[in-house]
Amino acid sequence: MAAARKRTSRKQTSRSKRYGDKASEKVEKAMHEMKRGQLKSGRSGRKVKSRKQAIAIGLSQARKAGGKVPRAPKRKSARRKSA
Repeated sequence: MAAARKRTSRKQTSRSKRYGDKASEKVEKAMHEMKRGQLKSGRSGRKVKSRKQAIAIGLSQARKAGGKVPRAPKRKSARRKSA
């Protein structure tokens, strides 16, 4: 029989990484701090317990440091007042 063919297309192989090296370093550091109980959230200064929040903090730090990170999703306004 013929050799098994790979199913990757040309587009998939030429694509660049979505996140840069700086982003992965910052997220890794944030996760490490969270596991040690030293990661604090922004203004309130409370301990971060959520894995998702630790990742968000790491990505935010990478953005501020100029790393390659996709744009954060836009948030919708909380409520509209009805007249």
